[in-house]
Amino acid sequence: MYREKIVIGEGTDYPLNGILTLPDGNEGPVPAVVMVHGSGSSNMDEKVMKLRPFRDLAEGLARHGIASIRYDKRSFVHARKMLKQCITVKEETIEDAVLAINLLKSDRRIDSDNIYILGHSMGAMLAPRIDAEGGDVKGLIMMAGTPYRLEDIVVRQLRQTGGSRSPIKWLVRIEDRVFSKKFDDLYRMSDEEAKKKKFAGGTTLYYFKEMGRKTASDYLLESGKPVLIMQGGKDFQVLADEDFAKFRELLAERNNTFYKLYPDLDHMFVEALYDDILKASKEYSTERHIGEEVISDIASFIRGDR
Repeated sequence: MYREKIVIGEGTDYPLNGILTLPDGNEGPVPAVVMVHGSGSSNMDEKVMKLRPFRDLAEGLARHGIASIRYDKRSFVHARKMLKQCITVKEETIEDAVLAINLLKSDRRIDSDNIYILGHSMGAMLAPRIDAEGGDVKGLIMMAGTPYRLEDIVVRQLRQTGGSRSPIKWLVRIEDRVFSKKFDDLYRMSDEEAKKKKFAGGTTLYYFKEMGRKTASDYLLESGKPVLIMQGGKDFQVLADEDFAKFRELLAERNNTFYKLYPDLDHMFVEALYDDILKASKEYSTERHIGEEVISDIASFIRGDR
């Protein structure tokens, strides 16, 4: 494979370093994916402790003849500058993903009619919106996404960590009540009111309101493009029996939607160790890599082997 350093948003206020990975010995234009991060600030490998899922995917897909772009997330590089704004996912994620897609479309080595968005976690939630708001790609690969709103997931995860086995369950339950109350009447607030109210740190309630007006499933139901929805069975951040199952229910009548469940994999699509949200730091501190089954399934979807 061949790795080429690139810059997403070169000449803008938010340039981001990235890598274009190309397969060896390709003849003619090749298909490609743009990788979109989950929540929080991540580098181009989407590094979480000892795990680097985007690097695993880029190298694995290159072996199947598929190119990819991965890049540092805007909040990872320009956090201080962004704190001065009332940002939404548009500024945090969507704008850069569209720039990356356009960079691929302008590259003669890439088949511009065969570009996909590969979103992980919150990136999967945003993938249909990215496509609708300027991405205009061939299809979507959604890894560990959810059809629910972001605030619903935040509250649910707080309740998971506040279970009976948690040594700080009393503190977590207090946080749960505090944060749940913040979301009360969110969609009846004016935009200006939501922009003035803080959720945590520099994040305002408007961040959630703006994103929550349309969910991933809302966007998908307006699109006829092919979608691959992937889920780890032992993911404790996004749940197979709730989120994955809900996608299948909501999109039951939708054509070109394909599902893949991996019973023994976690949120990062590596072999699960603990299946327990309270052991997240241990789960992600052991080096593992995304296996060939996941990579082969993505490659087959892109090739149209459905």
